[in-house]
Amino acid sequence: MYSTPFSPAEARSARARVGLSTAQVAQSMTACGTPVRPELVEAWEYGSQMPTEAQLFVLADVLWCPPTTLMGAEPRTLAEHRMARQLSVERLSQLIGMDPALYWAAESARQWNGDYRQTKALVEALGLSLRKLIGVMGRDEELSGHLRTAIDGRWKSHVGPVAKITTLNKTRVSDALRTMHGEFAEFSERYMGHVVARNDDSRLKEVAAERSAYLRRLVDHFWELIGDAGEAPPFNTVPTY
Repeated sequence: MYSTPFSPAEARSARARVGLSTAQVAQSMTACGTPVRPELVEAWEYGSQMPTEAQLFVLADVLWCPPTTLMGAEPRTLAEHRMARQLSVERLSQLIGMDPALYWAAESARQWNGDYRQTKALVEALGLSLRKLIGVMGRDEELSGHLRTAIDGRWKSHVGPVAKITTLNKTRVSDALRTMHGEFAEFSERYMGHVVARNDDSRLKEVAAERSAYLRRLVDHFWELIGDAGEAPPFNTVPTY
């Protein structure tokens, strides 16, 4: 069952910054229409209980901080992006013109399949960049699979599939894949060089660790190479969805 992301440590810090006691937080939340007791606020701050979405939104208002602060991390999933904007399932469904049950199913499955109009409305409602939209659509794993195969093989054959997933032009994708293919080849060359030279195991392990770290960041590194286009909102040009 999905639970609201919440950081007890960040909640304690946020309350300390505004100088409120747990009793004052509870009183303010109750005045805002969300009745809670000081004991519940304390339970949130020490992790024995977690707030509901509605409680999280009101708590953020009372503590004068964005929901992402209390969530403890930057949003990555569709649900987390929605909560970062303090939108309920019902309200966001209304904004994008989708049946709440269908929206909830997409959010639960972490797989977005809305049409062009709904996707455009989702981007506007949640303030998504192209990079974040691909993650929200549940396509990061698919993208990672293509990147992993491309860097260790014939990268040119993956330009089309990656361009289709990301809606980026093929020239930009080609430049990124060529760079990543070259970077990954260096790891193999260095590793084999140490093997041939019969260097000690510690050096081989060091190169292997660098290679593993590179593979873990494939998607992030791809977007770093793409640059500004990945951080810009999509739908600025011809529809591609």
